[in-house]
Amino acid sequence: MTDTAPVADPVKRLPQAEFIALLAMLMATVAFSIDAMLPALPEIGQDLSPANLNNAQLIITSFVLGMGFGTLFAGPLSDAFGRKTVMVGGAALYICACTLAWAAQSLEMMLAARVLQGLGAAGPRVVVMALVRDLYAGRDMARIMSFVMVVFSLVPALAPTLGYYIIAGFGWRAIFAAFMVFSAISVIWLMLRQPETLTPENRRPLSISALGRAVVEMFTHHTARLSIIIQMLTFGMLFTVLSSTQQVFDVTFGQGAHFHLWFGGIAIIAASASLLNARIVVRVGMRAIIKGMLTAQIGITLLMIVITLANGPFWLAFGIYVFWVTANFFQAGLTIGNLNALAMEEMGHIAGLAASVIASVATVGAVVIAAPVALLFDGTPMPMAIGVLICASLALWLTSLIRRPGEA
Repeated sequence: MTDTAPVADPVKRLPQAEFIALLAMLMATVAFSIDAMLPALPEIGQDLSPANLNNAQLIITSFVLGMGFGTLFAGPLSDAFGRKTVMVGGAALYICACTLAWAAQSLEMMLAARVLQGLGAAGPRVVVMALVRDLYAGRDMARIMSFVMVVFSLVPALAPTLGYYIIAGFGWRAIFAAFMVFSAISVIWLMLRQPETLTPENRRPLSISALGRAVVEMFTHHTARLSIIIQMLTFGMLFTVLSSTQQVFDVTFGQGAHFHLWFGGIAIIAASASLLNARIVVRVGMRAIIKGMLTAQIGITLLMIVITLANGPFWLAFGIYVFWVTANFFQAGLTIGNLNALAMEEMGHIAGLAASVIASVATVGAVVIAAPVALLFDGTPMPMAIGVLICASLALWLTSLIRRPGEA
């Protein structure tokens, strides 16, 4: 089989354009569920946690927490029961959780519903890659995933604006109805048009012991262990910013009404990071890119801290904050994929399980970092900046401990 040959199997393929659009929509459930919520946080805080508005930020990290736990099991479940079964089951759980969130009368009920939403959304996050691998290999697989990610990258740019207008027109509870409709459309499309790609003879029994062995193997491997921890710190920075940035735009800089536009612009710029990485990674090297981006993140964060402490003019303080948020997202785009590749480099024999372990551990660990930092919001970006500075510094030090052939 050549590098570009498709995987030989009897499954009928959709036209590539439809296949790419379907997968992008399935994956977009995660981004839509996070980014479209951001404009709703002030109103939800006023309704469900008026005594402590900061608690509304947990609506973001609770979803991510559920997604992190779900990610650990979605891959093995899809290997045992099929790709469509897991994605349809996940969508059903997600829609039920949206109904609970829509009806929630307390913050505790909202957070529980968001955890369940995250569990349901974990299916597409993991299984889409496996579905593509069932049908394509080599360069064809990379090409399909590249197109999927290009389409997917538009969602963070559009979701806050869409969420803003839904909330403005119908109230914050309507955003959960939009989530239900979005998920229902994508899963019905999947059910009607996409045949199951994992044939019965290729399925593997669900094995908790195999999952446990994969965890042990990855955390006893020097490079894999460091790469997972660095990815956890990187996700921690990203989720810290995601949790608090709406409040900073609104409370600190008085830009709440325009937050969705600022965030959309930031997301568009940050989306170019993946394209840049694809162009330079072979020439520069994964570890060098990671070190360079973390070093830049530390420098930009220190600059923002100094300007904030100096109580600089509004245009300077707001400008450096927007630049800092953009840099954080851009840095994630240039590091997370490379960290995944480093962690997976010698795990080809357990690739599916390893991918689930990496995503789950990094995501859950990041929530443990981000949630407490976000709750420290004091009307300034300082708690967020200090949290990011600590994470970036630790990540840079750990990256320096990774040694690969041919790299200094």
